[in-house]
Amino acid sequence: MKWQILSKGKNIIKELLKNRNIKTKKEVDEFLTPKFPESIKIHKNILNRLELAKKNKEKIVVFGDYDCDGVCAAAILWETLYKLGFDALPYIPDRFEEGYGIKTSSFEMLNAKNLNAKLIICVDNGIVAYDAITEAKKRNIDIIVLDHHTKGIKKLSTPYILHSTAVCGSALSWFLSRELSYRFGTRKAGSEPNRGLDLVAIGTIADQMSLLGINRSLVKYGLEDLQKTKRVGLKALIKSAGLDKVGVYEVGYILAPRINAMGRLSHALDSLRLLCTRDTKKADDLAKVLAETNIERQRIVDDVLIKAMQLVTEEKVVVIEGDYHEGVIGLASGKITEKFYRPSIVLSKGEKISKASARSIFGFNIIEAIKETGLIIEGGGHPMAAGFSIETSKISEFRLKINKLSQVKLTDDILEKKLKIDLEVNFELINESLIKELEKFEPTGYGNFAPVFITKGVNVREAKLVGTDGKHLKLKLSQNEVVFNAIWFNIPSGYILDSSILCDVAYTIETNTWNGRSQIQLKVKDIKVV
Repeated sequence: MKWQILSKGKNIIKELLKNRNIKTKKEVDEFLTPKFPESIKIHKNILNRLELAKKNKEKIVVFGDYDCDGVCAAAILWETLYKLGFDALPYIPDRFEEGYGIKTSSFEMLNAKNLNAKLIICVDNGIVAYDAITEAKKRNIDIIVLDHHTKGIKKLSTPYILHSTAVCGSALSWFLSRELSYRFGTRKAGSEPNRGLDLVAIGTIADQMSLLGINRSLVKYGLEDLQKTKRVGLKALIKSAGLDKVGVYEVGYILAPRINAMGRLSHALDSLRLLCTRDTKKADDLAKVLAETNIERQRIVDDVLIKAMQLVTEEKVVVIEGDYHEGVIGLASGKITEKFYRPSIVLSKGEKISKASARSIFGFNIIEAIKETGLIIEGGGHPMAAGFSIETSKISEFRLKINKLSQVKLTDDILEKKLKIDLEVNFELINESLIKELEKFEPTGYGNFAPVFITKGVNVREAKLVGTDGKHLKLKLSQNEVVFNAIWFNIPSGYILDSSILCDVAYTIETNTWNGRSQIQLKVKDIKVV
């Protein structure tokens, strides 16, 4: 792994801000003390159409998605509409029977469930649903689209669109909900808005939105709401996970996967029920179901990986097909990309049609490359992640074509894994005062990673393997007689580090609390022996 040191200045905080492209006084103030999220522009025709629906008592369906962001988005908007007196019901499609997003076949599915609405609001989907929206017009059904996925080249045949790639689907639902509360509720525009950002924080983190700008504000205030949430479902979920506090890590790696698990293996409707229920007993039961389903999901992913890893070739874009569970191929693709640091596509092979999920690396727009092959039936996503369907007979052609396209775009420099290091510091500069300054960079996560430092000429005083499988390394490190405890999680396979050696260390800084006692600890990212 190549180390890339971003800065060599001496003012630590100033350099950290510069590395995040935060330079002016206004930008610094907004970053260090984020304000409550301001409204985004919502076209009046959307609000007017909803006012007409309320006046005429039209049935409304909030058409969500089965992933974490889509479920949170549906819950936010449906609850708001319900509280404001709209005749609204939420709907989450079945991943296996219906697939992603609204389709021409969705209307018959809705009718069969007695959800024959005059107005459908697509949340976290719809921006490329050309055929479905055309079909809706034939049926005299209006469609409102709230989506953050990449737009297609054609124009949608609906005037009711709220689209932004800057925020996730649950955030768009929240912004619209706030405007609806101003218009149809008792609150006045400009007054201090109700928070209710707990689900937005979950959706934003789960969808790996960059935690800078507006997303930084949404997650900061959303995590505060989440810590004191009144939702009995979230309380039950947090309790079942054994969490004392909830931050970006806990949401991304513990809570969101449980919400996602239902849509991957079963039906995400139970996740929606958990988020919306007011019954404590029901919340506890659903939290248990989500936890058990997530354990099963982990087992299935492990099984898929054992088979898929054996099929990885030397191609720049890894394309693997097999009899894999459709609900977990995205997770398998993510783990393959993480291990081999190459874009990967895993296909759940069907007799005629195969479903695929893709993950990429920085610098290679995977959805653009997939669409450029001209071979897929339908698909969508982001530069870093995508999903699509393809005729099974065309998989081999697709593999050849996407790798041919990648020859120019996927350079050796992009394929070299890099560890971005903010700057070099000596151990003597690490103290409680610096910790307090670094806390202002929270919430950290995708797009605003925790500051990474490098210290050169470090002595390893102690080194021992820890953990049930011995995959972690506990260290005692010193430089110029300043000593810190350190932990290195998931060390490279076969890595051996003896004590009494000299090395350069890349790490983040954290406060480790144990038995009521707190001390500074270094969280190692990489070590190079000198």
